[in-house]
Amino acid sequence: MKKNFNVVIHQAGQTVFTLKELSVLLEESNFDNLKAAVHYYVKKNMISQVRRGVYAKDNYDPLELAIKIYPPAYIGFEFVLFKEGLVFQYDETITVASYLSREIRVGNYNLRYRKVKESILTSPEGLEFRPHFTMAGKERAFLDILYLNRNFYVDYIGKLDRKKILKILPIYENLNLEKRVRGIFK
Repeated sequence: MKKNFNVVIHQAGQTVFTLKELSVLLEESNFDNLKAAVHYYVKKNMISQVRRGVYAKDNYDPLELAIKIYPPAYIGFEFVLFKEGLVFQYDETITVASYLSREIRVGNYNLRYRKVKESILTSPEGLEFRPHFTMAGKERAFLDILYLNRNFYVDYIGKLDRKKILKILPIYENLNLEKRVRGIFK
């Protein structure tokens, strides 16, 4: 290995790593050597294996973890709406837009992945790019949840920016969604 594993991991700003990311950070192109080194450091409790091919520091960020398990992905739906004060019912589950639907538990965290079509998943409209993860803005989270659940109730829509919503709306290519949204913001 070209770089010191311990130094690289502790200097990295991120808290969750895929095997591919470790390969780049450590400048190790031989995956057999990399896997052996990672296995060694997991045994020494320097990092933890949280899922197959996904490793984390002890103090990992659950939002960073959530998007690395089934990428491409972004944090959204109920998690963002609650955080932004648009829904009042608390749910500790981290909700994630992804290419598949699945619920898993990792450590103390419940993760709910909801499938959205690829053109929506890969569109940057309404997304906020944080240093180590991507999160939907409140307008994008609102539209995503209405797209998947036509009867979802939002407690307080006063915080939503109508102009942002109308700018994001075309990525869904859904006339029924457009009609519902326009009805909400009459």
